[in-house]
Amino acid sequence: MRLFAREELAVDPVELARLLLGAVIETTSPEGVVAARLVEVEAYRGQDDPASHCYRGRTPRNEVMWGPAGHLYVYFVYGMHFCANVVGRADGEAGAVLLRGAEVLSGTGVARGRRKASRRDEDLACGPARLTTALGIGPQHNGADLLDPASPVRLLTGEEVPSGRILSGPRVGVAAARDTPWRFWVDGSGSVSAYRRGGRRVPPTRPLTD
Repeated sequence: MRLFAREELAVDPVELARLLLGAVIETTSPEGVVAARLVEVEAYRGQDDPASHCYRGRTPRNEVMWGPAGHLYVYFVYGMHFCANVVGRADGEAGAVLLRGAEVLSGTGVARGRRKASRRDEDLACGPARLTTALGIGPQHNGADLLDPASPVRLLTGEEVPSGRILSGPRVGVAAARDTPWRFWVDGSGSVSAYRRGGRRVPPTRPLTD
């Protein structure tokens, strides 16, 4: 595995979402290192996407989403959880991919210490809030450069997921553009969240901007 190059991530968020499936997110903290393979993600564009935090323009809250690519956008939701996103597109163009589910590869003991309620290893990072908890990602990581070897949160290439194993469906928890099929997941992974309404296979030739 290697760190992604910034130009690899400076693409449309829908394309980036598919690229991130199989990639590895790795965190370092005083408790240890945790690495997890991404198996579920969700794409959000900018001012052309009514479900995006950037739909109404640039604000202090969504500043990180405007680039450059390869940074981490962390936000607080429902007054209790943090969600993490990988920023994409060219610098100055808003877009990011929400990390919804991952399989913990190493540092399982550390992740279990943070997610004591999990009965199975597959549940440790199953869902966006569980993922950030298991990996120890919080508000202090907002804006972190995922491509810096010294960063506490890093994004590495992993094994490419065959297109036949990738499914897509509507995004979760959004009222606007709720049926847009920009959530992607790895079929058969036990760390994909339970919500799978309208899942369909994504052929290699399918236009990424549909």
